[in-house]
Amino acid sequence: MKVTFCTLDGANYVGGPGAWLLRLLPELERRGLQVRVLLLTMSPGGTLACALDELRIGYAETRYFHFTEDNVRWIIAQLANDPPDVFVPNFLIAALYASRWIKAAGIPTVAVLHSDDKFYRAILSQFVFGFGQYQVSALACVSRFLMQAVAGGASSPVLSRCLPCGAPLPTQTATAPIETLCLVYVGRLEEEQKRISDVTKALCNAVREVPGTEAIIYGEGAGRAAVERILQEQGRGLPIVLGGRLESDQVQSHVLKCHALVLLSDYEGLPISLMEAMACGVVPICLDIRSGIPELVEHDTTGLLVKDRQEDFVKAVRRLREEPSLWQHLSDGSRQKIEEEYSSHVC
Repeated sequence: MKVTFCTLDGANYVGGPGAWLLRLLPELERRGLQVRVLLLTMSPGGTLACALDELRIGYAETRYFHFTEDNVRWIIAQLANDPPDVFVPNFLIAALYASRWIKAAGIPTVAVLHSDDKFYRAILSQFVFGFGQYQVSALACVSRFLMQAVAGGASSPVLSRCLPCGAPLPTQTATAPIETLCLVYVGRLEEEQKRISDVTKALCNAVREVPGTEAIIYGEGAGRAAVERILQEQGRGLPIVLGGRLESDQVQSHVLKCHALVLLSDYEGLPISLMEAMACGVVPICLDIRSGIPELVEHDTTGLLVKDRQEDFVKAVRRLREEPSLWQHLSDGSRQKIEEEYSSHVC
């Protein structure tokens, strides 16, 4: 069986959908499937292209054309030259539009909902609940919340399933904090969704207010300059640093040296960085939002949920620093949650 996926790429490209593909594709090959990837590249030196070369997984790439129609034509031409049994347009608009003609050629198409925002709700409206000729054959939702959003919508013949991305389960786990509690953020440095400026300010405030804490920020994105400015202005002299971008296969080895993962987003799908950290026994401190987080983090059982990025966040950090037994309880609970329900093997 041949399956072709489509996704974005570019220099310093980071994010959950990319990490998901790099873990999923080798697993599919080990199960006897032939996989290939179509890359629409935003800038030269694509991160995913380099990773696929190392994995020896076939792909074709082109620059991202200005017009959707040009991207659609390129995708259809690639599939005409090497037709798959299943096409996964993933979340790419051009690939989803191309699915109209790919389905007409007898090839089923599978879209993926990765997050809870206007972009993905628009995908639902157009390609799941919209006109029949543009409807995909099937839809994968990475969280129960997203699956409920589909079930609560209009009727559609599109097959829908909840299929979390999952995370590897390392043999090692994080060790309990003794002299210092290390906080870590891992993800895109973006204001939209991730609120990276507010996260950086929150970390500065926490390490200032709670003795014996330090913080590190890993990631890349348009908000990097803002992070650097805040660290200069509010983090000067404090134990907080910008650690730069991590490759997908490097995340857990770095997170294992920390004690608590901080994620204070406005919305999420099912955050891979959060699952990766919990698999390491690193305790999550997350903003209590409606999407994604509640499926993974149960307050005082698998992590801590906070009401804001200010006082309540600092209170949670102080609890972890001053109550060693609480950290161990939450570390064990977070690891168990991933092992039983969200490991790469299970998913």
